[in-house]
This record gives sequence, C-alpha cells and structure tokens, in this order.
Amino acid sequence: MRLLSMPLIVATLLVGCSEDPEPTSPDSGASQQDSGVPEEPLPSGPPVPQGPPNVPEFTPAFPGQTRVPAIQTKTPLQVTELASGFRNPWAIAFLPDQRMLVTEKATGSLYIVTQQGAKSRAVSGLPAVDARGQGGLLDVEVGPDYAQSQLIYWTYSEPRQGGNGLAVARARFVDEAQPRVENVQVIFRMMPTLESTQHSGGRMVFTPDGKLFVTLGERSILAGRVQAQDVKSHFGKVVRINPDGSVPQDNPYLGNPEAKPEIWSIGHRNVLSAALDSQNRLWTVEMGPQGGDEVNRPEAGKDYGWPTIGYGEEYSGAPIHQSPQAPGMEQPVYYWDPVIAPSGMTLYSGTLFPEWKNDMFIGGLAAKALVRLMVRNDRVVGEEHLLKDLDARIREVVQGPEGALYLLTDATNGKLLKVTPK
Repeated sequence: MRLLSMPLIVATLLVGCSEDPEPTSPDSGASQQDSGVPEEPLPSGPPVPQGPPNVPEFTPAFPGQTRVPAIQTKTPLQVTELASGFRNPWAIAFLPDQRMLVTEKATGSLYIVTQQGAKSRAVSGLPAVDARGQGGLLDVEVGPDYAQSQLIYWTYSEPRQGGNGLAVARARFVDEAQPRVENVQVIFRMMPTLESTQHSGGRMVFTPDGKLFVTLGERSILAGRVQAQDVKSHFGKVVRINPDGSVPQDNPYLGNPEAKPEIWSIGHRNVLSAALDSQNRLWTVEMGPQGGDEVNRPEAGKDYGWPTIGYGEEYSGAPIHQSPQAPGMEQPVYYWDPVIAPSGMTLYSGTLFPEWKNDMFIGGLAAKALVRLMVRNDRVVGEEHLLKDLDARIREVVQGPEGALYLLTDATNGKLLKVTPK
C-alpha cells in the first residue's frame, strides 16, 4: 500500500484544556501515483447500511473518518467449506507446503489442516491455557526462519498465581502422524498479572527484519483500563520484541527507566486485528466499547488515546470520554459507531482478485461479515460488508499463498472457509 497521509487537524479539546491541540497525522508514505498505479475515481454515494450512532454528539475529526461510501466487489465469489467441527477457532497460519495450523481457543488445541480439509490429531506439548471468557489459545505464527528452525509461535491466556495474562511462546514443531511441539519457551509475558477473563489482545505480526509485534488489551475491568496510558504496564499496548523475547535496541521507550522496554505504542483498548502493508508498516483494528471500533497505524512512541479519548460509550450508555479528541493523542484513521466487533485482518496483495489490491479485510463478529475497506493515501475511501448471507461471526481472515482468502467462523461448530473467484 504505497500511500500518502493527509494531516489531521484536531479541533476539539478535553474539558479543562486551555490551549489548542497540535495537528496530528501519520508519517507520509509513498503516493499511489509514485508506485505506478494510475489514479482512479474515488467512490461516492451512501455508506453501508447501519444503525444510528450510539454517540451522535461526537463528530469525526476529518471527512471520511467514518461512514464512507459503500462499494461493491465486481468479481463473483466462491466460498468453499474446507473443514468444520472446530470449537471457537481463532487463528490460521500457513506451513510452507500450504497446510494450515489452526488454533482452537476454547480447548487450547492446535491442529494441522490440509487444503483438502483433513484435520490432524491435536498437537501435543502445548502449555495449559485459561480458556474462560475471551481467553484461551489465540494466535499462531510460523517463524520467519521455519525452514531452518522449525519454530512456531503462539499467544495464549496463561494461568498464573493471582490471575492470568497473555503470554507468547515458541517451540520446535515436530510434524509427524502425532504432531507435537518440543522445547517450549515462553518469550514474553504481559505484566502485571490480573484476574480478568477479557481483553487480552493477542495478535502477532512478524516484520521482514525479524521483529515481532504483539497486541495487548487492557483487560477491560477498571483496574486494567486505567493502565492503558501507564508505560509501567503492558496493558493496552502494542509491544515489539525480537524472536527470542529480547528487546530491540531501537524501541521507543528503551531510554525510560520507568517504562516497560517492549512497548511500541500506548493507549489501546483491545487490538484483535493486525497486519503489515506493502511498505511493511503496521496497521491494527481494535474493538471499541459501545461505538468506536478503530483502524489505526501504530507508530513508535505514540499515544492512541484510550481511555482518555474515543468515539464510544459504556454498554450501559454511560459516558467514557469528555471528548473524542485531545492534544498529543492520535486520531484513528477510521472508526465505526455502531461497531463491527473486529477480529482478524489482512491487507490484500494477491493476484486472484485484482480489484482488491491493497484493500483491507477484517473479520466482523458483531457485523457477521467480511468487512472490506478500500484505502487510498492512508485514508479509507470505501467500505463493503461481504458474505452477510453466511450469517456467521468471522473471527479470522488471512491471505493464502495463492491469493485466496481463508476465514474462520467463531462458533462451537466453527468452520474453515476459502474464498476464491467463482
């Protein structure tokens, strides 16, 4: 996605602030025209049908920050069910031969699934998980040096004395009739430990230089929420580590003795979607409260506002924020009110669907849709809700090696689906 950002001019103050906020905007990327892609007319017309906003008094900080025009995919879609019978599956990762690793949140189980839909025995050797509520076995990734190391990585809710917390583990994957993992190492632990069954985050993204981004929720309950702005806590952060769990020497908080050195960005709620664009920049989508799901492009050392600012409210209808904007805090690239409840994300770079090039695809749990965002110059210009006829909560979306999209439905009989041109 060779894109160019436009400045965001923040004009609304928090109650009690006495000076005007500074404009905030993402760093500029290369323009679409610089990449040789011809300029195209932007979509126009009404947005995707949705209900009224929960917080209508909060207005966007800039045009196109929410409710952009609806768009429509021209290519007829074929949805193929590859496998079923998963109990609340959560993530997909591709092995080099195009078989898939699939996690099952509720049971803490990991499976190998072939392109023909054959499912292996559960992989043995994984540590125990706390599967209550939103916890369990979450993301899985194949290590960037897998051909040499056979290392796989996963996130999970780790049961601990006094509560639980997200952990990242890695192990050597033994690909046999009874698959297993060996030499399990926990390379990162969210701290502090807290008793909560919600908002662990848990998405992982490897970068081409071998670093690993991990998204962390703020545990939802007030004792955790207030730590999203606290650099002494991992709650409500994106962190960046090396594959062995050590801290990269260019991390933004490394020089702050009060801060957790793994922190990359702060002020997040519960980031369950993360991916890199064609410039290898991180994009995330995080769950808001009642209103206020956000698309962000987290940058080093920046503050994304939660819980000080946002576009939603408590599920009770009580207010959370005095304002959706504040000086020194980043605005989301895009937000939804009412929410889609995002989980899983990919930025399309394949050739099976030329019209989708550089578009963002997000699993919609509440929306029961595959949400497509057309992004140009780091701004969302069109939105589409695909596969509504499935009436399914979409937990995961990844792009396969051949350019198809692979999805997981969040259900006690969860399914692995493949989307191709008809």
